[in-house]
Amino acid sequence: MKRQAYQPILITDASRSQDDQLNSRQRRYVLMMGIRVLCIIVGAILVGANAPLLWLWLPLCGLGMVLIPWLAVLLANDRPPKEEHRLANRFHPRQQDDTPPMSLTAEERPHKVIDVEP
Repeated sequence: MKRQAYQPILITDASRSQDDQLNSRQRRYVLMMGIRVLCIIVGAILVGANAPLLWLWLPLCGLGMVLIPWLAVLLANDRPPKEEHRLANRFHPRQQDDTPPMSLTAEERPHKVIDVEP
């Protein structure tokens, strides 16, 4: 009987660790670059073999060679969205009650009265 690798059960809503996220993005990038290399090889084979419908296959391979690196970089730099509570204060305007004291006019601001007469 073969032992199965231990897979912990996820019992929290905590996000994946930074290392796990980085590893998955690296694997995705390497996979997409592998597809790009495959497009280059297939394009070279099609040209060498003088394949039928070459006018169709070469632009498709060329499109793959140009678009895939761009998409690979975008996806490799992608990260999960920020948590909602970190962005809460940025998008909600202040309420009317929270006006800072310096925004009051001179008449409305509290001021000290200094009496000079003894």
